[in-house]
Amino acid sequence: MALAADLSTLIDALITSVAKIPPNHKGSAHTQSLKRHVQGGLRTGSHTRTDQFAVTKQLEGLQEKFQILNRDELAEALHSRLAELESNRHSWLPEILSLLLQLSDRPALLSTVKHSEERAKAPEAKESLSWSDLNAEGTAFSDEEIWEQVDFAGDSSDDDFSSVASDVSLPKHRPQSATTVDEGYTIPDDVFVPAEDGDLVASLEKAQFWRAENYPSLPQGEAATRLITESQLARETIFMLQGLPTSVYVRLDDDFGVDRRYTLAHSSSEALSSLLQCFSDIGAKLNDVRDFTKLPQTIPYMQTFCRSLEERLLEFNRVLSQAQCKYLSAGSTVSLIQLLVDVRQHSHELALLAEMITKLDKNSTDQPMCCLDSLYDLICMLEALGDESTSQRLAELFFMCFKTYSSSIRLWMEKGQVDASDSTFFVRSNRENENGDLRTLWHDWFVLDTGYRQQRIPRFLEAGVQKVFTAGKSMVFLRYLNAPPDIETMRFEDLYSQDSSLLLPFPALVESAFEKLVDVDHSLSASLLRTELDQQCGLWTSLDALQHVYLAKDMSAISIIDAKIFDLIDRGRSWDDRFLLTEISRTAFSSVSVIDTSRLLVRPASTPSSRGSENNHRTVGILEAISIDYGLPWPIANIITEDAIHTYQRISTFLMQIRRAKYAIVKQRIRDARVTTPGDNDTLVRALHHNMLWVLDFIYGHLTYLVISTATQSLHKDLSGAQDVDAMIAAHRSYMSSLEAQCLLSKDLSHIHDAIINFLDLCVHFADLQAAHLLGDDDQQHLENVKTPRKKRGSGDEFDSDDDNDDEDYDHMNYDHTLTVSFRESTYSQQMKTVNNNFNHLTAFVTDGLKSLARADGLHSWDILADRLEWRRNWRRH
Repeated sequence: MALAADLSTLIDALITSVAKIPPNHKGSAHTQSLKRHVQGGLRTGSHTRTDQFAVTKQLEGLQEKFQILNRDELAEALHSRLAELESNRHSWLPEILSLLLQLSDRPALLSTVKHSEERAKAPEAKESLSWSDLNAEGTAFSDEEIWEQVDFAGDSSDDDFSSVASDVSLPKHRPQSATTVDEGYTIPDDVFVPAEDGDLVASLEKAQFWRAENYPSLPQGEAATRLITESQLARETIFMLQGLPTSVYVRLDDDFGVDRRYTLAHSSSEALSSLLQCFSDIGAKLNDVRDFTKLPQTIPYMQTFCRSLEERLLEFNRVLSQAQCKYLSAGSTVSLIQLLVDVRQHSHELALLAEMITKLDKNSTDQPMCCLDSLYDLICMLEALGDESTSQRLAELFFMCFKTYSSSIRLWMEKGQVDASDSTFFVRSNRENENGDLRTLWHDWFVLDTGYRQQRIPRFLEAGVQKVFTAGKSMVFLRYLNAPPDIETMRFEDLYSQDSSLLLPFPALVESAFEKLVDVDHSLSASLLRTELDQQCGLWTSLDALQHVYLAKDMSAISIIDAKIFDLIDRGRSWDDRFLLTEISRTAFSSVSVIDTSRLLVRPASTPSSRGSENNHRTVGILEAISIDYGLPWPIANIITEDAIHTYQRISTFLMQIRRAKYAIVKQRIRDARVTTPGDNDTLVRALHHNMLWVLDFIYGHLTYLVISTATQSLHKDLSGAQDVDAMIAAHRSYMSSLEAQCLLSKDLSHIHDAIINFLDLCVHFADLQAAHLLGDDDQQHLENVKTPRKKRGSGDEFDSDDDNDDEDYDHMNYDHTLTVSFRESTYSQQMKTVNNNFNHLTAFVTDGLKSLARADGLHSWDILADRLEWRRNWRRH
C-alpha cells in the first residue's frame, strides 16, 4: 500500500509538472483521465534490465571496427577505458554503456583520442618550489652570470650542441605561461641564422629559366632566344599535359601556343617547333576532356561518363608523374621524342574521347542519347580498324554508362514503375489517366515518348523498345490483378560477361546484353499475364459472349428478340423503350451460360429522324437506333477496345436488318396463303418472293457461316499463339478489320452496303404492297378513319405480351394501318413491275461491285458472293 501511495503521489506530481494543471483542478475529470492513462502505461510497461553480455559483445565489435578502419588509437583508447571501468564496477554500468552506444554518432569518423596529460584536467596541487629546495645553502644559482646571453655561434659547434641536447629528455608538451610582449620591442638581427648556402640559392634562381634576369640583354633588332635544356623543356611539357600553367606553352582559349623564344642547343627551330606542336595538340585535347568533366550533368549516365573520364585523366597523370620521377633519377636520359611516343601511347584513348566530345552539343538535354550513340559508333569504328585494346577499354566504359542508363529500364520492367527523376527515359506516365479507368490501363495510362526524331532512344535499342514498353505495362497490369510475379533482380554482370564474349563483335555484345535484359522480364510477365487473362479473367468466355450477343451465334435467343421488336414495329406500337428492350434481351439470353445478363444493356437512340416520320417505320434503317452494349471485365476491355465494340454493334445491326427484311416477307407470305383467289400477277409475285428470300438467305448465310465463322477460327488461332497483350490486341484488331471489310461496312465499300440496304428496304416495301393489295383501297380508307383510336390503344398496351391480344383480326388491322402504300397514283401491277426492275438493278449493281472488288483486292469471300449472285441472275434470264 505504501508503494501504491508513493506511486500515486509521483504520478500527480508528474501530471502537474508536465500538463501545467493548477492545484485547484487536481480533482477534475481531465486530471483523473490523465492519471488513469499514466497508471495504465506504467502497469503495462516492461522495464527489464539491459543484457550486459550483448553490450560487451557490441563494444568488442566496435573495437574490431576501429582496427579494420585503421583507427588503432581509438581501439586502444576504448580498450583501456573499458579496463578502467572493470576495476570500478557499478550496478548500472550496462545501462550506461548501452545508452552511450545508442547516442554515438559515427564514432570511427568523428571521435578523437586525447592523451592522458590532456585528460588530467585537475592535476594534483604541488607545493611551490623555492631556491632553497634546489640547494640547501641557497647559493648554487645565485651567480648573476647565468642570466647573461650566451653566443653559441662563436665557441660551440652544432655537433656539441646536438650531443648535449641528446642527453636531455624534454617533455613533448611544455607548459606555456602567458607573457606580455612589449609593443616597442625589436627583434635583434643576431637572433636569425645567417644564410650560409648562398651558392645553393643562386643555383635555384638560375634554374628558373623563365626569369628575364637569367638572360643577357640583346641589342635592339636582334631576335631574343633563350636556350634551355631538354630536361627543362620535358618538365614544362609534363606540366602542360597535366593542365598546369607553364612558360613554354601558353593557353589560348581552347588551344595551346608555343613560346618560340625558347630553343634547344642541339635542335633546329623547325624540328623543335614541330615537336612542341604535337605536344600542344595532345594537351588541347586533354584540356577539352578536363573542361567537359567540369560541366554540370543532370543525366545519370552522363554523370557516370564524366566520372570515368576523370579516372582516365588521373591514370594518365600517374603515367606523367612516373616519367618525371624517372627523369629526376641519377643517370637517366631525357628524350623529348621518347616522351612524345609514351604520351601518344597513353593518351590515345583520351584523344579519341576528346574528338567525340567536341562533336557533342553542349546542351545535352536536347539530345540526351547523343553521347551514348557516339560512344557506340566510336567503339564499332575502332573494332573495324583492328584496335582491340582501345575498343575493349572503351567497351568497358560503354557498359558502365549503359548500366546506369538501364537502371530505369530495369525498374520499369521489374516493378512496373517509372523513374520520375530520369528525364531521358522513354516511358512517360500519363498522370491524367493514371489511377483512373482501368479499362484504359493498357492504352492510355503510359505513353512511349521517343522524343523528336526518337532522340530519347539509343539507336542500337530501337528494335527492342516496344518489348520494354510491353513488359513494363504487363507488370502494372499484373499488379492491379493482385498477381505480381516473383522476378529475381538480374545483376548487370550477368548480362555482360567479358570472359564469354571476347570473340563476339561489339554490336553483337550489346544486342546480346540487351536481349538478356529484356527477354527474361518480358517472357515471364507476358506468360503470367496471358495465364491470368485466360484462366482468371475469362478471356475466352467474354469472346464467346460477344459472338452470341452481336454475331448471332445462337439463333434461338436472337429470334426471340427479333420477333418482339419486329412485331411491335409492324403494329405501330412503342418499341424503343430501353427498359423493355433490355428486359427482352436479358430474358432471351438467360439460357446462354457464357453470358452474364447483368452486363447486357440495350439503349435505343432517340433521334428526330427515327421518331418523327411514319415512313421510317417501314425501312430497315430504323434499326440503327438500337445500340446493344455488353460490359466486359476491365482486363478484357483492355484487349477488346471501345472501337471494336462499335464495330461489333455495326455488324449486329446489319445482320438484324437482313433478318428484318426476311421477317416481313415470310410473315406476308403466311397472310397470302389464306387467299385462294388467283390473280394476274401471281407468277411475278411468287418469283419475286422466291428470289428475294433466296438472296436474303444467301447473303445472311455468307456473312455468318463463311465470313464470321472463318474469321473467328483464325482469331482463336492467333490469340492462342500470341506472346503478349500487344499481340492479342493486334490479333483482335485484325479480326475486327477483316469482319468490317468482308461484311461491307468499311468506308470504301459504302456504295455496295447502301445498295444492299436499298434492297432490304425493297423487300419490306414488297411485303407492304402485298398487304395493301389484299386489303384493297376501300378497306385501306376505312383503316385511315380508325387510325387514331387504335394508336391510343396501342400506346397503352406497349408492355403487353403477345398472348394477351384480345382479337387477332383487330391486331392485323392495327398492323395494316401502319402501311403507307397507295394504289391511287399507280396500280398494283405497275408497282410490282417497278419492284421487279429495282430488284434486278440492285442485285446486278451489287454483283458487279463485288466482282470489281475481288479483282482489285483479291479477297476470296467477295468473289464467292459475287459468283453466287451472278449465277442466280443468269439463271433467272434463262
